Amino acid sequence: MSASVAAPAEAVKSATPLYKSLFVQVIIALLLGIVLGMAAPDFAVQLKVLSDGFLKLISMIVAPIVFCVVVHGIAGAGDLKKVGRVGVKALVYFEVMTTIALALGILLAYLFGPGHGMNINTATLDGKALGSYADNAHKLQGGGLSAFILNIIPSTSFDALARNDVLQVLFFAVLFGVSLALYRGSQAQKVSEMIEAVSGVLFKAMSLIVRVAPLGVLGAVAYTVGRYGVGSLKQLLSLVVLYYVSVLLFVFVVLGAVMRMAGINLFKFLAYMREELTIVLSTASSDAVLPQIMRKLEVMGIKKSTVGLVVPTGYSFNLDAFSIYLTLAVVFIAQATNTPLSFGDLLLVLGVSLVTSKGAHGVPGSAIVILAATLNAVPSIPAIGLVLVLSVDWFIGMARALGNLIGNCVATVVVAAWEGDLDHEKARQVLNGAATDVSDMADAPVPEAVPVASAV
Repeated sequence: MSASVAAPAEAVKSATPLYKSLFVQVIIALLLGIVLGMAAPDFAVQLKVLSDGFLKLISMIVAPIVFCVVVHGIAGAGDLKKVGRVGVKALVYFEVMTTIALALGILLAYLFGPGHGMNINTATLDGKALGSYADNAHKLQGGGLSAFILNIIPSTSFDALARNDVLQVLFFAVLFGVSLALYRGSQAQKVSEMIEAVSGVLFKAMSLIVRVAPLGVLGAVAYTVGRYGVGSLKQLLSLVVLYYVSVLLFVFVVLGAVMRMAGINLFKFLAYMREELTIVLSTASSDAVLPQIMRKLEVMGIKKSTVGLVVPTGYSFNLDAFSIYLTLAVVFIAQATNTPLSFGDLLLVLGVSLVTSKGAHGVPGSAIVILAATLNAVPSIPAIGLVLVLSVDWFIGMARALGNLIGNCVATVVVAAWEGDLDHEKARQVLNGAATDVSDMADAPVPEAVPVASAV
């Protein structure tokens, strides 16, 4: 009887019109944005307000969702040693992947030499183009590692939430969650239940916001094509192409091998995340899908506590695609300005990048600012060479955000498998045919999506 009931339900679901799929809507919006950008560039540029509005809606809800998910995960886990163990494993994984990504950027830059032949005279470069990033430079320069560590601690908990600083929110959430776990009794249980309920409401709000994602994609793509034009990549095409190839190599070779060891098929996993990946590629912002990916990873069979710790931490500590860009751009600038680099210089670039890459998330114009901070530590390379990459930063930013997101999703799967927090059977079932529409999943009650008992 159960089979006969299930069959009609499946038939109804399969008969759902394609135009109701978020993925199809995003693709249509992307194509429409390209057409508008080419046909009416002046009008297309004005549509950027749609993209900005969508990103602000997402930013509005990211910090409280991170706080609720992390606190509930830690408080419900009970075993604080396990929480610490997951955190240490995540950081070890992040450092290994970051080092591989940085080395890959240097290797490919030397193999293909995208900057050779440009023969740029630094005296002819206009340093004023970097002026808009000057206000943010102090966040990364002069303080070193100690300043970065201090910046993790928020001035106040409300300040971290107000500024949407994910790393500071994560720090406070971990502290609050541990305190809640240690504070036993009925009062602690009430607080934990309240946070779980608030989390459910926030995910419902997220499902409403996600419905306007196609408008955000339309605005972002229309603006890009209208503002820069289809032929805007010609000047630095070699750098852009090499970077995209680098990210693809890292994802399908390095991360693909890691996922095989974790027992998960990378291609099925990427198909499962296709709506989120399309949104990130179009908006050049991985923040736009942070709540959705956390929810999807939980539905896939990863425990809440692991998702809540690994994903937000990865947004600041596991920037794989950004790391590739950092070393690739440094060597590109050296090649374009005919600046010789010794082996010692390359080791210095690698070492400094391991530190500076950790401050990328949450800093406006972070790619240029952090690149400047890195170059300041390698005086042989003229920092003014940053002007060369400004014109293509948006295009590179799309692949950068996409690669970072994939890297963080894979990291969560790997750490979960390493810790035994991944339900492999459930993951296979979901990846082999479960509904992947974010709005569908977000409509389901949060506690039932991943039962608390199994999640902790």
